Amino acid sequence: MNAEYEYLFKLLTRLKLVMIKEKLDFLLEEASKKDMNLREALTFFCEQEVQNKDHKRIQMGINLAKFPFSRTLDQFDFSAQPSIDNGQIRELSTCRWIGNGDALLLLGPPGVGKTHLAISLGREAIRQGYSVLFIQAAALLTQLAKAHLDGNLEDKINQFSKAKLLIIDELGYLPFDPKAAHLFFQLVSKRYEKGSTLITSNRSVSEWGEVFGDSVVAAAILDRLLHHSHVVIIRGESYRLKEKRKSGLINDQKLKDIK
Repeated sequence: MNAEYEYLFKLLTRLKLVMIKEKLDFLLEEASKKDMNLREALTFFCEQEVQNKDHKRIQMGINLAKFPFSRTLDQFDFSAQPSIDNGQIRELSTCRWIGNGDALLLLGPPGVGKTHLAISLGREAIRQGYSVLFIQAAALLTQLAKAHLDGNLEDKINQFSKAKLLIIDELGYLPFDPKAAHLFFQLVSKRYEKGSTLITSNRSVSEWGEVFGDSVVAAAILDRLLHHSHVVIIRGESYRLKEKRKSGLINDQKLKDIK
């Protein structure tokens, strides 16, 4: 490596242009093949650098979000769930609601795609530069309860309040202890009009008094969540049951006979 090349590498390192530094020879060759002028070549180099930085940023965001698995909107079968307005979901994927600090409730029976949509919208939020954290409702309440006992509840609530979008999955599958409901209320209050909260639940909002074991606390939580919110109600049969029917693992006639 001659002195001029070495000096260029030092400049690229100082400017943190990692992609250009690592693939400099390839980029120069591509620019030469396409007979780019200086401005075109510089634009090409910068585009490659930006794409590389975006890829790393998105991957880091996905890792920090702690999604249980990978899902995208392109993988969602809207034809299998006709109750879902495709246009509404595409509008939500613009993430304007997150920029406004709104809440989003995805409500419907088990297996209709709520978690898939939640993860997909979370990934889209990361792509657009928002921080995201995913957690199941039971795990969230366990952590809040432990923090309360340990005397560091405020720190734990602040931790869950840092992400611009907090996704709480499977609210309502297990009933809350009334004390836990108060802890959940504190978290919702902390995030109110500051960060967005996406909640998936198999229970309608009219049933949340039962879920939280306290109708007053449930009303206070819903008051904050629904003030600036979007609600998607999904009706239909579980994807998993449909697949089992197709494979012959479930026989509807036998189920009727059992009943």
